[in-house]
Amino acid sequence: SVQKQTIPVLLQGKDALVRSQTGSGKTLAYGIPLVQSLQGKESKIQRSDGPYALILVPTRELALQSFDTVQKLLKPFAWIVPGVLMGGEKRKSEKARLRKGINILISTPGRLVDHIKSTECIHFRRTQWLIIDEADRILDLGFEKDVAVILNALNAERETRQNVLLSATLTEGVTRLADISLNDPVSIFIADEIQKGLKPASQMDREPSSSSNSMDQENFAVPEKLKQYVMMVPSKLRLVTLAAFILEKCKFEKHHKMIIFFSSCEQVEFHYELLLKVLSGGLESKQPEPSSVSSAHLQFLRLHGSMEQEERTEVFQEFLKSKTGILLCTDVAARGLDLPQVTWIVQYNAPASPAEYIHRIGRTARIGCHGNSLLVLAPSEAEYVSLLASHKINVSEIKMEKVLSSLMKDDRFKLHRPRSKKSCGTDPQEVRERATVLQTKFENYVHSNEGTVRWAKKALQSFLCAYTTYPRNLKHIFHIRSLHLGHVAKSFGLRDAPQNLTALPTAGSKKKTKPKPKRSDLLKKTHSKRRLAEILRSEYSSGMDTGVSKVKKK
Repeated sequence: SVQKQTIPVLLQGKDALVRSQTGSGKTLAYGIPLVQSLQGKESKIQRSDGPYALILVPTRELALQSFDTVQKLLKPFAWIVPGVLMGGEKRKSEKARLRKGINILISTPGRLVDHIKSTECIHFRRTQWLIIDEADRILDLGFEKDVAVILNALNAERETRQNVLLSATLTEGVTRLADISLNDPVSIFIADEIQKGLKPASQMDREPSSSSNSMDQENFAVPEKLKQYVMMVPSKLRLVTLAAFILEKCKFEKHHKMIIFFSSCEQVEFHYELLLKVLSGGLESKQPEPSSVSSAHLQFLRLHGSMEQEERTEVFQEFLKSKTGILLCTDVAARGLDLPQVTWIVQYNAPASPAEYIHRIGRTARIGCHGNSLLVLAPSEAEYVSLLASHKINVSEIKMEKVLSSLMKDDRFKLHRPRSKKSCGTDPQEVRERATVLQTKFENYVHSNEGTVRWAKKALQSFLCAYTTYPRNLKHIFHIRSLHLGHVAKSFGLRDAPQNLTALPTAGSKKKTKPKPKRSDLLKKTHSKRRLAEILRSEYSSGMDTGVSKVKKK
């Protein structure tokens, strides 16, 4: 429906502001009219003419994906050359491509500004199209100034052009951007009618209210065939529950493709290693048969911002092609990526806003496929569910016990006792025992050497840092004081809460992992966990959004 409404408007040459859910086919909605208008020009487009169209996207992965789509559209029109610019690639080879000429230029804002400043041959004399895709995300990532620079560069060389702005959420920033970039635009909103037509009966009675006030309380466009779940898990059981969930879906049901979101790069790295080693049967040499079967089905991949660009592209491509697999990632992958057949999205750390939640779950149930999402919350964070509900996002609960009971299907976690022959189906006592066996396996792996302990601490620390950066209006739900440090440490496979988080064990390694020596001195003096949490909180929050009052108190 986004294509049905957008294509005619763009073919008439009007500017447009399009708000529609993620995974609804926005790329073709602007790609088709763009290619249609360029291929039909009287004087045939030359490569050396330079860019006729500029497409701005927030992330490198999305740049590659849009490039791919545009390339397919240009199959019959070989004289129109598309090209992509993005951070992480070699600047020199990009300059060479710009010199030869690119007619449809797809770029991330930062890299384009870079070229505007440093590459002489880049010009926009013939640029007739400007398309800003995932505008809300571009602004979230702090590219607002860059976009302004790009707009100025375009306006300096050419007065008229057609502008399109696409976004899944309409924030103040997006409206501001629309004001400066669009010229008398047609507004296209897709969200509501899809939901009207396809809501289950139980939700129909809510309908009148949501269509009339779709803008005053941000309601988000959620993919329609998406089942959303939430699971309450105490801190110390998080790790085993996540593992049990992965086993249940990807080993025993076998046809699932899953993305798990974490709040920091270090956590992705740590969990990637940990799950790979413990779940894929890396530690079990005694019984080769079951573990070789399991590792055949559990394929772990990771994707986050601190990886080299080449590796990011490789992982992205590999996950695209595979039928199954588990991708651990930060929000790098949360926007606009079209990863086919993803059946489960797990949010292991709650996202900072309902908008971010929408973009993460938007990776599944794309255009009419079925998908599921699971949000993992600690009991102290339960109120988050009602916050989502206030934005018309309804989630149903999965019981943690049900997930843990899938450990019964995996005999690697049996307690070896003589009388365990007559084990009944799912005896809660035995489920608990197996969960403990699994937790012990994690802890043994983490404590197997200094390096992994150090890693676990680093991941724990980055989790705490991320936890202190929740926006102010969510602080009452995600408060560092409501965390039990010892229990949280368990979820990183540490046997007990590290006393001084930044002061790490071995002398030689200190230099690498200690970012700021001052802070560790601070922490060494405070042994009580509460004081530690307080200091951590004030350290990070004073720099964030809490303003002067907190600092004064401190």
